Amino acid sequence: MAKRPAGESGDLKLTALLADFRLLLILFVMLRVMMLLAYEPYIINDVERGVGAQGDRAYHYALSALTAEGDWPFQDWWSEFPPVWYFVTTAFYTLLGENVNYSSWSLLLGFFMIAFDAGNLILIRKIGTRLHGAGTGMSLAWIYAVLFAPLAFLWWNFETLVTFWLLLGLWWLLQQHHTRSAVAVAVGALTKFTPALLFGAVFRFRDRPVAVRYVTIAMAIFVLAYVPLLAQNAEMTLPSLTAQFGKSSYQTVWALLDGNYRTGNFGDVASHYDPAQASVLTGNPAVIPGVVRLALAAAIGLFVYARTRRFDDRGLVAFVGITLLIFFLQAQGWSSQWIVQIIPLVLLAFPTRNGVFALVLLSLVTFAEYPFLFIRTGETAGDIAGALVTPFVVLVLARTAILLGLCVALYQRLRQEPIPAS
Repeated sequence: MAKRPAGESGDLKLTALLADFRLLLILFVMLRVMMLLAYEPYIINDVERGVGAQGDRAYHYALSALTAEGDWPFQDWWSEFPPVWYFVTTAFYTLLGENVNYSSWSLLLGFFMIAFDAGNLILIRKIGTRLHGAGTGMSLAWIYAVLFAPLAFLWWNFETLVTFWLLLGLWWLLQQHHTRSAVAVAVGALTKFTPALLFGAVFRFRDRPVAVRYVTIAMAIFVLAYVPLLAQNAEMTLPSLTAQFGKSSYQTVWALLDGNYRTGNFGDVASHYDPAQASVLTGNPAVIPGVVRLALAAAIGLFVYARTRRFDDRGLVAFVGITLLIFFLQAQGWSSQWIVQIIPLVLLAFPTRNGVFALVLLSLVTFAEYPFLFIRTGETAGDIAGALVTPFVVLVLARTAILLGLCVALYQRLRQEPIPAS
């Protein structure tokens, strides 16, 4: 009997390890758990330390802490986001009772978010396997697991939660579980609006009666969730629907045209008691009105809609991806955490070396802009000025070029004829 080459057994073991999704999931979760324990979030001298440093968690905690005074979101103070996030944060704050402080609250919230990030990993593998086969699905899961952006933003905000509902809605849509998908989209839209962008794909890739029923279910859930909030205090509830669309431009080519060189943060905690503050412009007014940007995006979207030729599952994912990117490009602002939604869709549409390189480059530009550049604006109250202006402009243009390039690539994918199954 021929002897097995010395290295073959080791190669087989390594292949088996890399193909073991349970092992990957354990490593994925434990990395995050141990990071949370080793770099415990805390605040000292009003400065956030630990895994949450540079993020928004301290701001979210300050708003959640208003419940200690009997003040509740959508009743006594307004939120710039739909209700799910602050319902979660205030619930955790209340649950901790007398033991509540920033560290305990942020730890509990961190464990909660880890569960949803694990869900994202599972969904990426499931969708990747459906689109490209088991081997590629597993490879995409490994790539997601080692990317830095999803890990960093896990501690900084709640984009992980939004991405989960987006991917869950997409997964169920691919499986033809339309009611489940509509429910997932509704919950996602009650967290942030972007999961509702799946509506376009539903109308393009499903029969009209199915699409109408889908949107009706999702919108009914969304409206029913808002009815009691509007009934108890419409003035404090409406900003969650309008605030994001009414603020000044920030961190985009539109912001460069407007001369706004700062982030898109809202006011301090005290301003949330006054709903009028939700619509106060903190920068220069728009040179190009929002309605013009939206009309341009709609025209491009309709062009893509009409020109789509690929109607298989890969085409559906590409359509969702280009819809999301067009929406982000037309928006008056850019938030660094949006990359967490972009990453899975690009991986699923382009499971190649070039697809991964594009995401690495986009991540590098994103973190170079924030926090690397903006952390140096302490003396200018958060405004980019002086020597920082040129690198800021270069980074904004570079990011925009990358997103446009991804749009072109996705459009080309949608113009392809589906490859017949072998």
